[in-house]
Amino acid sequence: MKYAIVFPGQGSQSLGMMSDLADNFSLVGDVFTKASDALGIDLWRLIQENQDALNQTQNTQPAMLAAGYATYQVLASEADLSPLCMAGHSLGEYTALVATGSLDFAEGIKLVRKRAELMQSAVPAGTGAMAAILGLDDDKVVEICANANGGVVEAVNFNSPGQVVIAGDKDSVEATCAVMKEAGAKRAVILPVSVPSHCSLMNGAAERFSMSLDATNFNQVGNVLHNVDACVAASADEIRSKLVAQLHKPVLWTSTVQAMSAMGVEKLIETGPGKVLAGLTKRIDKSLTGSAVFDTAGIEAIVEEISS
Repeated sequence: MKYAIVFPGQGSQSLGMMSDLADNFSLVGDVFTKASDALGIDLWRLIQENQDALNQTQNTQPAMLAAGYATYQVLASEADLSPLCMAGHSLGEYTALVATGSLDFAEGIKLVRKRAELMQSAVPAGTGAMAAILGLDDDKVVEICANANGGVVEAVNFNSPGQVVIAGDKDSVEATCAVMKEAGAKRAVILPVSVPSHCSLMNGAAERFSMSLDATNFNQVGNVLHNVDACVAASADEIRSKLVAQLHKPVLWTSTVQAMSAMGVEKLIETGPGKVLAGLTKRIDKSLTGSAVFDTAGIEAIVEEISS
């Protein structure tokens, strides 16, 4: 079986996540200890006890990186992994880089904490928003955003055909949701997030984040498909430039999965909390299957499938 390993981003976190895997695999505790040491906070306690703190982006991003990487480490300890490629949705892209060895885990944890802080500070609290637009042609969503009056509103996550997320100024996003419904969207739902990610409101954050990336060591050692263009970087410098662009440009998840299919991938294995990406897979390409691996039963099932 030819497969890709993919990692979830923000929104897939939940209180108590990873507890089942931690009960059965000591690797999970080891990974979270390293993360906690890198940050100077007890990250494991936070994800087990404090939902409000977990949902703050400066905590969500390192927590999801640690959770995805810990799950990957468990899977790698149980099976001889040979994915054709890896990818991650938004924050998950960093998990993919860590899993391939392109980025040191402790460095990655500190890097995504900095990324989150810069994203949060880029837009005053309560002034930005994101919304999911369901059941409308992708090109129509882009067109409506382009024709919106006033503030910033842009299509930022192309998650599957007919499922696009928009982001920008809160008033503009809310007004555009009404236009989307008039144009035939089945749903236009404001998302419970504090930061309008992947739009031009993040330009300043991206510029400042580039300095952190310049100070971080990267190696081009694996086939990670990047969000910004669904392509593999050719060098460490290109990884940095793609990560800068990722902050203020759209996540091309549909294109990423299509690129995997073109490479010969038959199955996507979502490694980490939640099952969002696994659920999107067949909507993008009916020839592909997706499995979510976030607990012991999921590990056992995918190990058997890979090994057979």
